[in-house]
Amino acid sequence: MIDIKLIRENREFVKENIRKKFQDEKLPIVDEVYELDIKFREAKSKADTLRSDKNKKSGEIGLLMRDKKIEEADAIKALIAKMNDEIIELEKLEETLSEDIKNKMMVIPQIIDDSVPIGKDDNENVELQKYGEPVVPNYKIPYHAEICDKFSGLDKESAGRTSGNGFYYLIGDIARLHSAMLSYARDFMIDKGFTYAVPPFMIRSDVVTGVMSFAEMDAMMYKIEGEDLFLIGTSEHSMIGKFKDQLVKEESLPIAMTSYSPCFRKEVGAHGLEERGIYRVHQFEKQEMVVLCKPEEAMNWYNKMWSYTVEFFRSLDIPVRTLECCSGDLADLKVKSCDVEAWSPRQQKYFEVGSCSTLGEAQARRLGIRAKGEKGNYYVATLNNTVLATPRGLIAFLENNYNEDGSVNIPEALRPYMGGKEKLIPKN
Repeated sequence: MIDIKLIRENREFVKENIRKKFQDEKLPIVDEVYELDIKFREAKSKADTLRSDKNKKSGEIGLLMRDKKIEEADAIKALIAKMNDEIIELEKLEETLSEDIKNKMMVIPQIIDDSVPIGKDDNENVELQKYGEPVVPNYKIPYHAEICDKFSGLDKESAGRTSGNGFYYLIGDIARLHSAMLSYARDFMIDKGFTYAVPPFMIRSDVVTGVMSFAEMDAMMYKIEGEDLFLIGTSEHSMIGKFKDQLVKEESLPIAMTSYSPCFRKEVGAHGLEERGIYRVHQFEKQEMVVLCKPEEAMNWYNKMWSYTVEFFRSLDIPVRTLECCSGDLADLKVKSCDVEAWSPRQQKYFEVGSCSTLGEAQARRLGIRAKGEKGNYYVATLNNTVLATPRGLIAFLENNYNEDGSVNIPEALRPYMGGKEKLIPKN
């Protein structure tokens, strides 16, 4: 959510930002907010004036009663009662206008950074840099589900009976590899100075609307029937929510945390779920990083955070690249975002394994997260980034460490989490 001062002082700037995101249908909302804000401030000013006058008149009553000027005192009492009724009506109007303004402001996208490339959708995202050589071996890399089958490591048929499409069982060495990668990701971020956390896996609706747009919520979140609770789609949701309505001390910034959680997503849209594999599923696990910092420090943190993900995947012998998200591909709360994509030797192309975003003060404004500084209170900046989301990360690992004989290499960094094994040998 942007600062309403931007609409008061420079509506055209806000509209131009909307045009850059190709959301022209939202342009009228800016003018609607502008007009509602005028009415709100007029109502507030009138109510404040009436309260001041009412207090002055109330002070006169005692003097009049002392001087036994009963009729004059009663007249002022009647006037105060009328003023009080008018104040109540104005307060109701303020509340209605404030709610209308808030609802419309929640739809207006965040101001994007000047460095964001302008484009309509993800087809116009821009490659920034490649890390590691994207090798295509001279032998066939099987589909990831087939690799898992060689280790008797994937059972979607049973998951279909228990839970339906979009779920899976991981078994044996594949399950252990999945957990090992998450444990390594956790320790990797702890070594970077991040504090480890395991957050709640359900959050209330006011936290959901604080961390994401309504469109994202409808497409992603599972609602718990009969309760004001949603299953999280990423631990960022509950990690940012941890600071809701808090005034943090400036000296505690930056707050850098890394969190583990299962994640649950509807995956509504054109992508669809995978029938055979586990690339796009309803349930996965994730190691996330979340930072709260001073607004002027946000871009430095953004660049550090995505670089950590690159470093993590390279330590597992997985080539990656970074991809700058264009304006039309940015979610409404984001200032700037980039994806980290892993090389698929089977498909001979890159696919997304993580995303890093700086959201400016958008989430902090929605959730009331401020810092107490020497010059007063201010909204903090929030950032989030994927360290590892798996089984998608597992797919990248299996493809890039697969050998012609069907075995899978275990890079040195992961061996302590795999009982010292240097290689997995298939059962089938």
